Amino acid sequence: MAESSATDPGPDAPGTRTDIPAPAIAGLLLAAGGGRRLGGRPKALLPHRGRPLVEHAARALRDGGCAPVHVVLGAAEEEVRERAELPGCVLVGNPHWAEGMGSSLRAGLASLSPHTPPDAPLSRPPLHPPFGTTPPGPGPGAHGTAPYEVTAVVVALVDQPGVGAEAVARVRAAFRSRTSLAAAAYDGRRGHPVLFGAAHWAAVADRAVGDRGARAYLAEHHDALELVDCSGIASPGDIDTPEDLHRLNGGS
Repeated sequence: MAESSATDPGPDAPGTRTDIPAPAIAGLLLAAGGGRRLGGRPKALLPHRGRPLVEHAARALRDGGCAPVHVVLGAAEEEVRERAELPGCVLVGNPHWAEGMGSSLRAGLASLSPHTPPDAPLSRPPLHPPFGTTPPGPGPGAHGTAPYEVTAVVVALVDQPGVGAEAVARVRAAFRSRTSLAAAAYDGRRGHPVLFGAAHWAAVADRAVGDRGARAYLAEHHDALELVDCSGIASPGDIDTPEDLHRLNGGS
């Protein structure tokens, strides 16, 4: 029978740390846009393969290895909540969505911050079980999951259906620490998804204004930014016009 030494008290001894947070890389989907050039059709609800775009984009984050997945809603928020099936996602309402992408990025980062109280008005709990798994949550989970700390986030846009789980996974794999900064690149040009280590969040939020999102911050930190080539596995085209939507759904 093995004996415990005085210097090795074992995992169940008093004072042994069993609550050290496990690192988590979240997904953040910006899906609040009102589709002004699409006649005011909310981008989250644009049709693609018989389902709203927001469902495809959220699944790409989940299947790419991100958890939890937070989805920022704005235009037609209640309709999106009613029509879209987003199991396991945390839905974040952004009442200032009309100010541009920057406001949605700020709202999403705030919802992931450990300093945001669980009853904060911007964040709502998951509505359904996740895609076949139990999402992590603050503190011990309902099924004994460990406490976690979100150490980085992969940010994606709802109107880029050509960016799938493979690109998400490739960018996610660039994570090294809370100071990591990485972005997908297409033929050498920076695009989405973008990974922000948690050490960047406050400064990113400070600079996120209008429709520029994090572009200014990324430009200022280009020396620290790792570009992850996704040219052969994804297409970064946006859905901004009726012509874009027509092509997406099989038009020539």
